[in-house]
Amino acid sequence: MAYHHFSVGEREKIQEMLWEKRSVRHIALLLGRSPSSVSREITRNIPLQQRRYTPRLAHERALQKRTHRGRTERLKDGSVRAYVVRHLKLGWSPEQIAATCGQITGIAISHEAIYQYVYAQIHRDGYGYVKPGCEDLRPYLPRRRKRRMRKGRRGSYRIDKGPLPSIEHRPKAVDRRQMIGHWEDDLIISRASRDALKTINERVSGVVFIARVWNGTMEETNRVVSERLEAVPRQYRKTLTRDRGPENLGYVALEQTLGIRCFFAHAYHSWERGSNENTNGLIRRFFPKKIDFRTVSDKEIALVEYLLNTRPRKRLGWKTPYQVFYKCTGVALEG
Repeated sequence: MAYHHFSVGEREKIQEMLWEKRSVRHIALLLGRSPSSVSREITRNIPLQQRRYTPRLAHERALQKRTHRGRTERLKDGSVRAYVVRHLKLGWSPEQIAATCGQITGIAISHEAIYQYVYAQIHRDGYGYVKPGCEDLRPYLPRRRKRRMRKGRRGSYRIDKGPLPSIEHRPKAVDRRQMIGHWEDDLIISRASRDALKTINERVSGVVFIARVWNGTMEETNRVVSERLEAVPRQYRKTLTRDRGPENLGYVALEQTLGIRCFFAHAYHSWERGSNENTNGLIRRFFPKKIDFRTVSDKEIALVEYLLNTRPRKRLGWKTPYQVFYKCTGVALEG
């Protein structure tokens, strides 16, 4: 049965019967309406301050809502939309885009507006299909969620310490992120190929190096880490924190080659290398799981490294990792 809005006359009858202390079901029966419709009409139009139903005000409110019904368009300005879409596809997060949009387009937006714009392209806020004439931008979001979800928590594990140099003995100054030269590394692997990516990031500036590893041996891993960190002056190679993977067990040779001290996080404690884990998540947006790294060229890897190092970061005051590293060291890594 088609739904019809309440008329002014019906609303006046509701008021009259409320004065007479009639029940909602009785009012609904006399009006030929469902009890739930009458209940909603009364509930939404009784202000807490007055605690009485006023039909004229209820009707004016209903007419006002009717003129604004439907979804309003997000990011109405075309230049803002173009800026958002372009930088989402470059791998920027909504927060990074929102922080710089005002400077470039002259129109300030929030990161929440970007999320709303992305999910507004999909029917039922991500639960349906892409609307005609729209583009699905969800794959470009940091977590690529099909629907917006609340953040959860992961449980921790209690693991015995091994004989490797423990992170517990790492200088406490490293935790404060006040001095350039403390690094983390990890291996991004794929079941589709023996090739992998070695990522090495600096904790203060966020600078990341990405290099191809042809196999998972200690020798190959040491070669890649040495080649990339040798480009950094020795005084900015202080510590390297890594996981307990077998490819990292050749740390003694690495310490001798680079003059760096290696420390190992506890097993299954990935948050102890939080900067690196976050960086790997960003890289996965370009190289998703199950990708065959043999199909990825060195030029593509270098491009992703450049894009990540030239993105403004919130914790850096919206400066880029390259800018912060140069400001702190006078060493230009870009180019």
